[in-house]
Amino acid sequence: MDDLGLALVVEDDDDVRHLVEDVLRQAGFEVLSAATGREGAEIARREAPTVVTLDLGLPDIDGFEVLRRIRTSSDAYVVMLTARDEEPDTILALQSGADDYLTKPFRPRELRARIAAMMRRPRGGVADATPEGRPAAPAGEDRERTTAAPSPVRATSPSAGAAQAPAARPDPLLRHSGLTLDPRTRTVALGRTPLDLTRSEFDLLHALLRAGGGVLTRSELVRVARGERYREDSYVSEADERAVEVHLGNLRRKLGDDSRQPRWLVTVRGVGYRLAPPAS
Repeated sequence: MDDLGLALVVEDDDDVRHLVEDVLRQAGFEVLSAATGREGAEIARREAPTVVTLDLGLPDIDGFEVLRRIRTSSDAYVVMLTARDEEPDTILALQSGADDYLTKPFRPRELRARIAAMMRRPRGGVADATPEGRPAAPAGEDRERTTAAPSPVRATSPSAGAAQAPAARPDPLLRHSGLTLDPRTRTVALGRTPLDLTRSEFDLLHALLRAGGGVLTRSELVRVARGERYREDSYVSEADERAVEVHLGNLRRKLGDDSRQPRWLVTVRGVGYRLAPPAS
């Protein structure tokens, strides 16, 4: 890979910072770095990086506050790199706008693979991105949004004497119990109400709708969230599976779903998730 844009490393440990810088340069990024949270947030605001790696334990302000500041002005892909492996930290990082969470010590090849996977995920609609894949303008704190699904475009009738137009493609909309998802525009609506979903929530819901009631394992859903659905050899950690559970919990909340009497998402204990049977 080359010419992937700008990456920012926010890390106070010199050895770790230099290691991450090397990984990112080898991947094809131009790299800037900061040893404090305030400096990192300012560089992110000024330079608009494509990717940020962010330590939680910084000497001035913690990584959660840095992430909050970054999200006020940047739609960068953010990977949290930290020695903290407690589940509340993972959940808080993901809910605060991080795209991934990797604990130290980490494997450089895994970091590079995770960043590559993140960059395969679209940031909103294709029309909103620049040719380099970076967003045309910064978004707010929770940035990978979807809105109400528009009505499909109707084909016009051919004029007299004209050649018969090709048959219209099948309706791409996916529907289930009042829920409508349009994969062309990455939009979702519940009845007539648009749902404000993150990119991960949209991708997970799309995969479950396509499965049509079949069970998707946690590992399969992790790969969906990473954009690696068909790479069965990719490594899946417990932290990855917990992250998917957080995303699905947020999706349930936005749907107003009750896990005890689910209308859309059913937990298959010890295995994964599936769609609930259609409402009668």
